[in-house]
Amino acid sequence: MKQLLILDANQRSALAVTRSLGKQGLSIITADETPSSLAGSSRFSSRYQNYPSPSTNPKEFIATIAELANTENLYLILPMTELTSTLLLRYKDMLPDHTQLPLADIATIDSLSNKCELMKLAQTLGVPIPRTWFAENPENLPVMLEDLSYPIVLKPGKSWVQTKKVWLHTSVRFAESAQDAHTILATDPAFQAHEFMLQECVPGQGQGVFSIYNNGEPIAFFSHKRLREKPPRGGVSVLSESTEVNPILQKHAESLLNAVNWHGAAMVEFKVAKDGTPYLMEINTRFWGSLQLAIDAGVDFPWLLYQMTCSQPPKPITHYKTGIRLRWLLGDLDNLYLTLKDKGSTIGNKLQAVACFCTPSPFKTKHEVNRWHDMRPFFWECRQYLKNILK
Repeated sequence: MKQLLILDANQRSALAVTRSLGKQGLSIITADETPSSLAGSSRFSSRYQNYPSPSTNPKEFIATIAELANTENLYLILPMTELTSTLLLRYKDMLPDHTQLPLADIATIDSLSNKCELMKLAQTLGVPIPRTWFAENPENLPVMLEDLSYPIVLKPGKSWVQTKKVWLHTSVRFAESAQDAHTILATDPAFQAHEFMLQECVPGQGQGVFSIYNNGEPIAFFSHKRLREKPPRGGVSVLSESTEVNPILQKHAESLLNAVNWHGAAMVEFKVAKDGTPYLMEINTRFWGSLQLAIDAGVDFPWLLYQMTCSQPPKPITHYKTGIRLRWLLGDLDNLYLTLKDKGSTIGNKLQAVACFCTPSPFKTKHEVNRWHDMRPFFWECRQYLKNILK
């Protein structure tokens, strides 16, 4: 039987992939840098393997994965994060010839995962983006910070940047004033000597177009709307609902993915303003956090990707169930906590948040982690959650 290795097993996307492919009867090894993991707790994981940290020990990480690929005769490795994907592609020659990586080449991935390059590509294709200023470093800004309208968004070009021998995970920062912006640019190493953007803050609803391509040919598209996020102002989805793909969003997503002859899975994320204009936010060149919702709705992206890797191109999927909801329970609990803690939120908003949390539309809402047929990941997640609270 062909063996698969799923990396970054603490990601919820890794759990979704493990369950999807495990139900197909495939033999799955899960792995991450921690002693145990979310996906590693699943009954569909035949074995769990921990590895050196990709961010602090990238060479040791690659050596460990290469050795595992040889000893276990791995057919396929599925990374879930940008960092592990980048490292595997950079050192692909260390992997045995029989081990497959279902990814686009590194130059193509960089053209989309680099947010600065992506925004420039979008401009040439006529895809709407927020008003944006590009900067090489904080000392040479293209605009005076005092001349901007606040709040603004400060975005590093890359989610991961290499500093000496380690990799640094960057994050999007919000500045409420020019002084905030000056402080962030002066103290956050992600903005030091690395390309970044200053963008207007676009209010609206986050919407994504999820897709999978087979060497430039689209196989499936999927869409959902975010009902709640963590943090509430904008972040990862904790409650989402499957929807029909907005044809305008799909058109923009196809323009971007077709332009680079895309291969594999991708999430094209937009912020839809009140006037209906969809502004491009970013493209995730990997599986996304709420992957389980697409699977529940009838678009099994991991299985489609596996079929493509096995040279069994699947038929394009044109229909799926809409109105299906997915709830990440502990993430939703964090959303509630942050809403109640927010001094700017009214009593009415806080009471409404409590009511919405306690009434999750049970007949159309599925839980992402806690599932009766595979409860151990939820027990594992609860233990980690409590440990973090008690620190």
